[in-house]
Amino acid sequence: MALLELGLQNILQTSNTTLSRRLRRLRTTPALRAMVRETELNARDFIYPLFVRHGSGRNEIRSMPGIFQLSVEEAVYEAQSAFNLGIPALMLFGIPAAKDSIGLENFSNQGIVQQAIRAIKQAIPEMIVMTDVCMCEYTDHGHCGVINTGNHPNLPQEYVLNDETLDILGKVAISHAEAGADVVAPSGMIDGMVSGIRSALDSTGFEHLPILSYSVKYASAFYGPFRDAAESPPQFGDRKTHQMDPANVREALRETALDITEGADMLMVKPALPYLDVLYRVRQAHPELPLVAYNVSGEYSMIKAAAANGWIDERKATLEALIGIKRAGADMIITYHAMDAARWLSQ
Repeated sequence: MALLELGLQNILQTSNTTLSRRLRRLRTTPALRAMVRETELNARDFIYPLFVRHGSGRNEIRSMPGIFQLSVEEAVYEAQSAFNLGIPALMLFGIPAAKDSIGLENFSNQGIVQQAIRAIKQAIPEMIVMTDVCMCEYTDHGHCGVINTGNHPNLPQEYVLNDETLDILGKVAISHAEAGADVVAPSGMIDGMVSGIRSALDSTGFEHLPILSYSVKYASAFYGPFRDAAESPPQFGDRKTHQMDPANVREALRETALDITEGADMLMVKPALPYLDVLYRVRQAHPELPLVAYNVSGEYSMIKAAAANGWIDERKATLEALIGIKRAGADMIITYHAMDAARWLSQ
């Protein structure tokens, strides 16, 4: 009996010691929870992607409810709406009037992205206009570079040629800079793309222009809706010879280190939610550079679809996902949720 009493006394003492450290005390009220919150989400964290096309009006993208292909005029209107909500930056993607083997409109002075840059910067000079620098939307084959058609017999047919692609990416970056872009963002995962674009910009007087590199871009299944939006599905094969294997993370650290040595001013991890561990590892490895996460189309559409079916609360799920991305280490988030999230945060 004495042993039992002693045992109960020890349990009570341990319990009392543990309960003196009640972590729930700081969760009692909304005001207390807000005061001790470790990670804050703000409209200033968002970069809003826009798809611009020739013509007039706006076409809703079936697989991305609430997102549209926009005329230049509508893109200016959408940019102004975003700016009014406190969103500081856009990322532009273009749908050309015609496609060809190397994407000539991609570096034309009258290309759709170039027109949109000029119009947005004229209407909203303070808005930061970033541009995607790649080839897949502009080529008739839908790949991110120049394709081997037999000129390189030691390489497979239909292989994306690396160095020939770099020449075109340099031209694209220069044309965007001349139109008034604030940041260029190469996305093709082509070896040497940062150094090639840096050299092209510096040689034409744009040494001040920053490069946001898609340093870690996985060959992901979550890009499906984007290919509807940008009308850029590959006509053959896939993009696994240049985008990263989803199983790898050490390779991601090599990619980011290389981009830094080549002159990248900002780094990106894409997609975001399935790769939060990668985002965290890159943040730890390179705390000195701004880090962007791309909350991609498939991540957006999953929440939209689940919310439309009444399975989740869209507002709560969206903000939880975005705060998770920021908590993992992102300084900025490219997200199609930007407008909705900014409205919710302002409330």
